[in-house]
Amino acid sequence: MWTKHHKERKLGRFVLPAITIAFVSYFSYHSIHGELGLIATEKFERTRLERVATLEKLVTKREALERQVRLLSDGSLERDMLDEVARYQLNVSRDDEITIFRNYF
Repeated sequence: MWTKHHKERKLGRFVLPAITIAFVSYFSYHSIHGELGLIATEKFERTRLERVATLEKLVTKREALERQVRLLSDGSLERDMLDEVARYQLNVSRDDEITIFRNYF
């Protein structure tokens, strides 16, 4: 009768857990530090919020410019508006006038 006797190795029982730990560690690292990880997502969100704020400023500025263009070119050119814009741009006023500056831009 032939029997095989295998000596149990202590190292053999650590192979599967070691492979599992390596596998989980690899994917955990890349889920945090990878291109689509948590750190990259936070950076993307910060950039998005900065760009949304910039967009809001630009939209407000564009609306002010559009309003000013409408006042200047609606078919009947308002002399007061033209005079006001010209004085503001050229920084000109007469001696007997009181000038109040408002930012249009």
